[in-house]
Amino acid sequence: MESPETRGASAQPRRKTPLSRETVLAKALELVDSDGVDALTMRRLGQELGRDPMSLYRYAENRAALLDGVTELVLDDLCIEPEDPDWKEQLRTIAHNLRLLALRHPNLVPLLVTRPLSTPLGLRPLGTLRPLEQILSLLIAAGFKPSDALHVYRAYYGFLYGHILNELQEFIVDPEENEALLRLGLHRLPPKEFPRLRALAPALAEYDGLNELDQGITILLSGLETQLSLNANRS
Repeated sequence: MESPETRGASAQPRRKTPLSRETVLAKALELVDSDGVDALTMRRLGQELGRDPMSLYRYAENRAALLDGVTELVLDDLCIEPEDPDWKEQLRTIAHNLRLLALRHPNLVPLLVTRPLSTPLGLRPLGTLRPLEQILSLLIAAGFKPSDALHVYRAYYGFLYGHILNELQEFIVDPEENEALLRLGLHRLPPKEFPRLRALAPALAEYDGLNELDQGITILLSGLETQLSLNANRS
């Protein structure tokens, strides 16, 4: 039989785990991963954390700041070594790691790809600018002029974001169907208007995101290496 002291102790409410910016952003990322970016609001996040939504404003002043924080949290996992002398292998590694982050958090990809466009460079969160600074350092150390390094960065990330968006859209209509044309739904296309697409059905059905990324990166790096050699010969 419980004593009055035991009953009083069990009746006491459990203390809530103290909040921090890290725990708030981690829960926000969980919410985006499960229900998408549109589901992330202060009210919904407060419900998930069991807190008054108003208490969250000390960690993010508004929803926009919350979205920026979640983006920074994910990009913190992108390891870049600007001192690596093998700049080509480093760019390939970064590409693979960014792809894995995108596949792990597909609902966050629109924030990574399009959100920065709505914010002037100097006003973006530092965590989203750090990869730019590090890759510029990597390229300049490799021998690229600073202005050329910026062009390389833009081409590099343009390719990566394009690849990621393309890979995430590679949906299979009927995975159980053996015929590639039917599996991709390409049989619905008029044969006279889309002969190339229909003929490429087997190759399209065997899409390998990692291999496609490597193929593209190899082409890009070959061109950059040629450019670097030409610049070295002129100087």
